[in-house]
Amino acid sequence: MQPQPPDSAPTPPTAATPSAPPSHRPAGPLVAALAVGLLLGAGGVGAAWALGGDDGDTPGSGPTGDAHAACGALDGFDPAKYGAKGEDGVIALNRYAAAGTLAASAAAGDTRYKPLAEAIRRSQDRHLREFEFTAAVRKDLDKARSLCDDL
Repeated sequence: MQPQPPDSAPTPPTAATPSAPPSHRPAGPLVAALAVGLLLGAGGVGAAWALGGDDGDTPGSGPTGDAHAACGALDGFDPAKYGAKGEDGVIALNRYAAAGTLAASAAAGDTRYKPLAEAIRRSQDRHLREFEFTAAVRKDLDKARSLCDDL
């Protein structure tokens, strides 16, 4: 095997033979503009949130809103339609479930709504054990509805 002459080494790329695609514009200004836009947007959202926060008395938001929504779902719930075939049964099932979920959310945010959440949960737990709306289940539903009347 013969040694190769020293001038046969590969030549480095030059301007005439590009090895990488040319870069377009520096990304710095684009990244800076994006960061400024995000900061301004976040600041606007934060200000709106702070100015329109839940003061506990607003029926449409926070725990108070959840409690009112739970009562609305419970108000539209008809135990006689629970388990019925068709859309009436589906509506009853979803309203009963929604009332429990919304009341639990309200209680998690404000302990004033804990009795409401507990009354609905008791009625749902009893219903799951008995598979029908017995007097005990209806008693808990009536208690929940009474608590709703006091909101």
